[in-house]
Amino acid sequence: MCYDADARPPVTTPPRTTAAAEPIALTSGDGTVFGAYSATPAEVSGPSVLLLPDNRGLSGFYEHLAVHLAGQGHPTLAVDYFGRTAGADYRARDARFRDIGTLMPEHLAKLTRDGLYADFAAGIARLPAPVVALGFCMGGRFAFQTADKRFGLAGVIGLYGYPDALHGASGPLQLAPDLTAPILALWGGADEGIPADLVAAFDRALTAAGTDHAFVTYPGAPHGFFELAQDAEVCADAWDRILRFLAGVRRQ
Repeated sequence: MCYDADARPPVTTPPRTTAAAEPIALTSGDGTVFGAYSATPAEVSGPSVLLLPDNRGLSGFYEHLAVHLAGQGHPTLAVDYFGRTAGADYRARDARFRDIGTLMPEHLAKLTRDGLYADFAAGIARLPAPVVALGFCMGGRFAFQTADKRFGLAGVIGLYGYPDALHGASGPLQLAPDLTAPILALWGGADEGIPADLVAAFDRALTAAGTDHAFVTYPGAPHGFFELAQDAEVCADAWDRILRFLAGVRRQ
């Protein structure tokens, strides 16, 4: 699990522009209607962002982050993963949904790669190009996977996304030969769920594939370190790297 319901992104950067934001519904390639949150800057000055949440799906944390990104000039769309099992109104879900005893068997276990990829494609199609994926925890894992050329992204940013195979499904480590978009990966040095040797293996796989990538590990930082209650210096550096990565993407 990653962010609690009351978690907030550790962002204090003054906005460069105003932003309009609202929850919306999108239709996936298989006809599924799923929830999303759209934040649109009054003045666009950088690439769009496809925001991929942690394993609890779209929450207030990502709504706030979407507004912050839009305030920096980036049209942002945060997507929810559970339209097929929990409906499109992600704001109507109660505490039972967020309990791992419910979330795992009733929702997470029913996610499919085809369904997720169709949802990501629908989100990308909604955004003006170029688009960068930004994901956290499970969303970080998904962000790495969207570096696949089929998505046509200008880059991806993943924070503490598990790179190895999981529950029988290949992960970014196994998919590395097909990952072509530039990648920025941020890791917690004290993340017990993602050991350093696994990060190193992913690094080697991307190098072997010739994929442009940069890895940053914060010593002592736990999983989910990008949160207001965590180390302010680490969070500020991570946010700065995210913004600099986005600034390096040319608008089309």
